[in-house]
Amino acid sequence: MGAGHHHQLYRPGNTVVHRLPPQCKIPAVAAFAVVVVATPREAFWAFGVYAVLLGAVAAVARVPARFMLRRMVVEVPFVLFALALPVIGLGERVEVLGLSLSAEGLWAAWNILAKATLGVMASILLAATTEPRMILLGAQRLRLPPLLVQIAMFMLRYMDVILDEMRRMRVARESRGFVARDVRQLPILAKSAGALFIRSYERGERVHLAMLSRGYTGSMPLMHDVSTPVTSWATAAILPAAALATAVLSWGVS
Repeated sequence: MGAGHHHQLYRPGNTVVHRLPPQCKIPAVAAFAVVVVATPREAFWAFGVYAVLLGAVAAVARVPARFMLRRMVVEVPFVLFALALPVIGLGERVEVLGLSLSAEGLWAAWNILAKATLGVMASILLAATTEPRMILLGAQRLRLPPLLVQIAMFMLRYMDVILDEMRRMRVARESRGFVARDVRQLPILAKSAGALFIRSYERGERVHLAMLSRGYTGSMPLMHDVSTPVTSWATAAILPAAALATAVLSWGVS
């Protein structure tokens, strides 16, 4: 899978969560997300319990809240969309701080914000405690479609290469006095994007030819574990099992 390197989302550590095999953590996070999505939106207390569970995992993994908050910026588009729903929503209207808002839009906004935030938090914890290459290795061991795993593997391996190429092109432009002030500079940026695409495509062809010369036949060799301890599966199942118990109670209350 190539040489490993630390990603910005990964936080090195030697905790119980870090040591769990990736093929155990991936299904646990996926199961947790499914349970959260299946929880009735009216069960406010249940979402509070889910947040506490994730906080407990973060504490065990020694992932600080500041680290997670900085990386939750990816959720901003969902937040903006959710905030717009009460304004543009139809149906019964209610007064909130002097504003006339849609009651159904408020429920929809809460539903999106609560579930998206919990899902993003769980994903950040997975990425913070598992190196990217190990996540791909876990996906391979879980028998996910090999082609998708290979695509993700090459994206991970060569993303930094492409970003370095972008930085070199930016430095070259700026060293020649280029400054992107307004739309008049768009043609230059468009040409740079085209040049980057061509360079990336050519690099991909060279890499593919190099792989073929080394015996690549369209599939990567599988990397098997001797076994995954039952204790690892049991430890990873604690989070989704606790979430499922909470969801079952919320269904009963509803």
